[in-house]
Amino acid sequence: MSGHSKWSTIKHKKAAQDAKRGKIFTKIIKELTVASKLGGGDVDGNPRLRSAVAAAKAANMPADTMKRAIKKGTGELPGVEYEEVTYEGYGPGGVAILIETLTDNRMRTTPEIRHLFSKNGGNMGEPNSVAWMFHKRGRLAVPADSTTEDRLMEIALEAGAEDLELQDDRFEVSAPHEALHAVQQALEVAGVTVAEAGLVMEPQNTITLEGKKAQQCLKLLDVLEDQDDAQNVWANLEIEDGELESSTG
Repeated sequence: MSGHSKWSTIKHKKAAQDAKRGKIFTKIIKELTVASKLGGGDVDGNPRLRSAVAAAKAANMPADTMKRAIKKGTGELPGVEYEEVTYEGYGPGGVAILIETLTDNRMRTTPEIRHLFSKNGGNMGEPNSVAWMFHKRGRLAVPADSTTEDRLMEIALEAGAEDLELQDDRFEVSAPHEALHAVQQALEVAGVTVAEAGLVMEPQNTITLEGKKAQQCLKLLDVLEDQDDAQNVWANLEIEDGELESSTG
């Protein structure tokens, strides 16, 4: 029987494809800039920046590129002012969608997001129209070949993590959002490679789609991910693996 994939798993597969195309660099550079602006350029004293640097290293971003992005955030180099704006709406089949953006022009981004929704069978909603369906969680990714499940579980649970799951070639560690950086620090101190660490919006319930509705929703999520200002797209979509294969094949 075919398994099921949640949008969080699909996102990971898409992110790997995006990294090959270089698209992921733009998103990480923005996050490095905003993180350093809000919390300073010291990686050890700025958890959000530490997560962004980990993502940059995982994407093989050159060190000079990282440093320039951080210096733009701290004001040592001239840079663009970004604003964090979250958009909400519904996709085909009633799937709830959150889009986190970093934009230098809200007046440009808002109509673009609205157009993508309406053009692809969705509707942009008002603030908190779907946000209440998600809760903030800490999520860390550890390469499966870098440690054993037992060792990882022992370190992570001791530091405040709540769950551990093997997804393809990596372990995904879940933690309360306030425990994310304690878990990350504990793993790093223990010499465990942390490929990704950050906050995610986890749906409380999922909607399973199939056939045409599934394909329509995946297309909408794809175009929202590709929007220039979008940093993260979260959805409570769940589909059969066969649907995902037919959408990418």
